[in-house]
Amino acid sequence: TVLFAVFISLFAFDVFASGYSFWETVLALLIHLIPTGIVLLILLIAWRWEWVGAVLFIGLGLLYLLGTPNQHWSAHLLIAGPLFVLGTLFLANWWYKSKLHPQTA
Repeated sequence: TVLFAVFISLFAFDVFASGYSFWETVLALLIHLIPTGIVLLILLIAWRWEWVGAVLFIGLGLLYLLGTPNQHWSAHLLIAGPLFVLGTLFLANWWYKSKLHPQTA
């Protein structure tokens, strides 16, 4: 998840080539980093409640697919694909958690 957050953060660097003033650049950078913040927030939630993180990551992938229908298939694969994989991994961790870490009574 952290690697994916770093990956989508790279898209924010295009604001430096836009010719904005300093404060416009800062604002544009913050706006472009909102998706990274959302992914990291979901990660914090997923660390505590794996199934909630799984639902949120899969939902975020679906939201991207439905919100950007005219994008090239490779954009869908690079953005939504890792979100679906992350959601599936958190779901598998939640599903097998009792087998991986049995509770002692």
